[in-house]
Amino acid sequence: MATGRTHRPATRSRGIPEATVARLPLYLRALTALSERSVPTVSSEELAAAAGVNSAKLRKDFSYLGSYGTRGVGYDVEYLVYQISRELGLTQDWPVVIVGIGNLGAALANYGGFASRGFRVAALIDADPAMAGKPVAGIPVQHSDSLEKIIQENGVSIGVIATPAGAAQPVCDRLVAAGVTSILNFAPTVLTVPDGVDVRKVDLSIELQILAFHEQRKAGEEAHTDGAGPAAATREGSADSADQGPDGDVPAVMPA
Repeated sequence: MATGRTHRPATRSRGIPEATVARLPLYLRALTALSERSVPTVSSEELAAAAGVNSAKLRKDFSYLGSYGTRGVGYDVEYLVYQISRELGLTQDWPVVIVGIGNLGAALANYGGFASRGFRVAALIDADPAMAGKPVAGIPVQHSDSLEKIIQENGVSIGVIATPAGAAQPVCDRLVAAGVTSILNFAPTVLTVPDGVDVRKVDLSIELQILAFHEQRKAGEEAHTDGAGPAAATREGSADSADQGPDGDVPAVMPA
């Protein structure tokens, strides 16, 4: 069985832009839903709408894959599922370790979408000795003292950090030193990594703050329309004060 240590996706060598790479999972999710409904073909307009992008951008993205579809017919759904999966490296097994098995780490371990998308949770790791041996999602938690050994034995190249902010960088350093070259960071902090190591940061509190900004703006526009300027100013002031507070822990929620 292929592992993440010996096979890398081909997107960089083929010169696919990062923005296109970021949209490929959106296309794959929409295509997978179509496949499950036994839909044989889909137009660029229909697929773009399902993925939440415009059709011109979709066609441009697919041109990097060498796929232009058939005029008057559209795109072959099963072929595109395979093609995008291959570009993303999902036609092989990717062993993953999750470090930090608190509420969020446990939620990630229980997330059923990993296995169906080519990712196998090889190990759950935590620094708390009391957690050692406890099963989470059917996998026994292992102590962080064994981190390097676990990575080597399982051929892990992708690590997920779900620790508190203060522990994230030391964990990251150990992962990188052990050979991990891609990290998904859920800790509310910025990680420093050497060249050749990719980090994707997921901070739910930041996403909520962005949504709060848009809600505040909509409330201000509605108040202005209603002629309630002072009330809007009060609401804006309170929202600004809330944004100035320190970041809290990442909520124990797995995004859909």
